Amino acid sequence: MTTAAALPLSGIKVVDFTQVMMGPVATQMLGDYGADVIKIERPPTGDLSRTSFPNDPAGLQGPVFCSLNRNKRSVVLDLRKQEAKDAVLRLIDEADVVVNNFRAGVMERMGFSYEALSARNPRLIYAVGTGFGLTGPYAHKGGQDVLAQALSGVMHRRANADQPLAVLSTTFADYSAGMHMVQGILLALLQRHQTGKGQRISVSLFDSMLAAQTQEAAAQMMRGREVNWGAMPLTGVFETQDGALVMVGAFKADPLGDIAAALDLPGLKTDARFAGHELQVANKPALQALFAERFLTQTTAYWLARLEEQDLLCAPVRRLEEALADEQTSVNGMILEADGPTERVRVIGSPIHMEAAPVAIRIVPAGLGEHTEAVLGEIGLPAFGKVA
Repeated sequence: MTTAAALPLSGIKVVDFTQVMMGPVATQMLGDYGADVIKIERPPTGDLSRTSFPNDPAGLQGPVFCSLNRNKRSVVLDLRKQEAKDAVLRLIDEADVVVNNFRAGVMERMGFSYEALSARNPRLIYAVGTGFGLTGPYAHKGGQDVLAQALSGVMHRRANADQPLAVLSTTFADYSAGMHMVQGILLALLQRHQTGKGQRISVSLFDSMLAAQTQEAAAQMMRGREVNWGAMPLTGVFETQDGALVMVGAFKADPLGDIAAALDLPGLKTDARFAGHELQVANKPALQALFAERFLTQTTAYWLARLEEQDLLCAPVRRLEEALADEQTSVNGMILEADGPTERVRVIGSPIHMEAAPVAIRIVPAGLGEHTEAVLGEIGLPAFGKVA
């Protein structure tokens, strides 16, 4: 296993106030690549995600928490007490990065504003994750992934307009904003190398969801037209005899002809309703009904083979457990495992593969306050506020 000293962020100290997902997914990546991430948690429960998994057996680390908090050290401090605040300030004086994803005003009320901390440590990178931005009409609104989906337009845009509005089943806003936070922190560290000065950087769930729609937004603003890649007439999800598949009829000189050949529907090529993209869009329901009827006559494997013979983009629609068991997942090294204090930890690894800096679980997701004594000892303070 690669030691922290050999990783690219070795020597970078991060004081981490974040919890739940957007912030922790960012600080976990910093920890994965060598940063010393000190997670500040409040007694008696710590990060909300420690107990967010329903009906979990008592005494176990929650899988949600484990998925977001490897390679960090946990310190429990009651920040309502001055001695705890003083300890945090001592840590920040020696830190490179401070990260929080509180509502606007929380850090300031605790005495940890950017202005106060940067005055003490001018080289400090002060990273803030919010729901909607540092200022503006939504600045004090509670931020959450689903709200960002709704307010940004992501939830409204769906492949078929007759489908009901629905919440996306994966927290894309949290994850995207967390990755943008990592980028901002790394860019600020690079700029500090040039100037010697730190700065405040901020990301929001709302901005990250707007950025994810960069093509669609440009088309809307510059042409007044909606672009919806999921609604293209030759693209769709179709049920088969034993499952479902997705087909993308794009990036081909004659995609409809190739689909017709794969599905053995020669009449598609001469059907006047589908003569060109505009007519295919106008008559999409009839066209996709033909696809759907045909796909139901054979298995997923059969149709995937036929589509791939025509070099058409296609894939089976699978459950998460099937994706986790896929050989490609293993080959890519996307599952990390380690023995934890109460059970074996099995989590998704980093999607960034650096040959000279492979990611591993160097520190298993920590018990609440597990490292309080050690971290405070490093700055010459006795341990206090430990969880009983």
